[in-house]
Amino acid sequence: MPYQVDYLPKMPRDKSIGIGCIGSGFIMADCHLVAYRNAGFHPVAIAARNIERTREVAARHGIENAYADYREMLDNSNVEIVDIAVPPDIQLEVIREIANRPNRIRGILAQKPLGVNYAQALEIVELCERAGLKLAVNQNMRYDQSVRGLKSLLNQNAFGKPVLATIDMRAIPHWMPWQERQGWVTMRIMSIHHLDTFRYWFGDPVRVFASVRTDPRTEQHFEHRDGICLYILEYEDGLRAAAWDDVWAGPALEGAASDSYIRWRVEGIEGMAKGTIGWPDYPKPTPSTLDYTTIKQGPIWQQPRWSEVWFPDAFVGTMAQLLCALEDNTEPEINGRDNLKTMALIDAAYRSAQEHRAVSIDEIANDPKLVSRL
Repeated sequence: MPYQVDYLPKMPRDKSIGIGCIGSGFIMADCHLVAYRNAGFHPVAIAARNIERTREVAARHGIENAYADYREMLDNSNVEIVDIAVPPDIQLEVIREIANRPNRIRGILAQKPLGVNYAQALEIVELCERAGLKLAVNQNMRYDQSVRGLKSLLNQNAFGKPVLATIDMRAIPHWMPWQERQGWVTMRIMSIHHLDTFRYWFGDPVRVFASVRTDPRTEQHFEHRDGICLYILEYEDGLRAAAWDDVWAGPALEGAASDSYIRWRVEGIEGMAKGTIGWPDYPKPTPSTLDYTTIKQGPIWQQPRWSEVWFPDAFVGTMAQLLCALEDNTEPEINGRDNLKTMALIDAAYRSAQEHRAVSIDEIANDPKLVSRL
């Protein structure tokens, strides 16, 4: 018999907790709020600087209260959870404001990356801990259906000891204006999904070796160094995981044919799995896929399928993890402390690319210059 493939998130019993949303851009308007309404969650307020757009988003999603200033929204007594979708260099300021207020706000869902680097992420985590706030991070690829389905198979030891895992991305994302002031293109925007997914599947690697170059298309618009990114993760038990994040993906926007995709593959001693991520086809709803085979079941491919898609359905899971943590008095699945290791891995990859050497997560996490002074 096939293994059980669990690809859906755990849902809270109580969906009535009031959610206050900060930000009215694409990720909030077309992903978070669509997912929340589909799941029966309860957004009660939204705030963003462009009040006309904020009111339009509020009307579209049936949200009663719209604000131009998020501080005003925090005074709304119906807001118990704050969902933050602002650029990473603004996150710390927003979370500090929430943490310094009376303890009516119970939890925060923060967009990834959690701040601009590991040091800032650590400050955010400690601010929330001192204020008694449950902090969940929106690493939403963990709730992509194929990623979560594979994790359930790994939990059942379907493939025996993992040997090699790869992710191959050839896709051209839509860049946000705030990336220009950071000088970021790929590592903290797209690679963070894949690095966090490897951590989700297999735990923490010992070290990373990364090599990057500029994206020929983006370098015409702003200076950056992390355009096309390649990296290898080394695990203590011998597992190797690697990804190539190619946001150039050929001159498809310049007149050539397009060949965009995200594919992954995991090989173990007793079986293997392969899959695709449907996101490059957005807004066309394209479910991700998962195929797997094991020596226990013989030379056949099992091919479970579903109708859900990464964007927007995975965003049900990122909010559900926080709601479940609040009602069960546990930590969210992707809590702030856990996400610090992803942020350390990202910083280690940047350092590796700059210094042309392998860098361990501990080298970042134990750097005395990053010790919080809170």
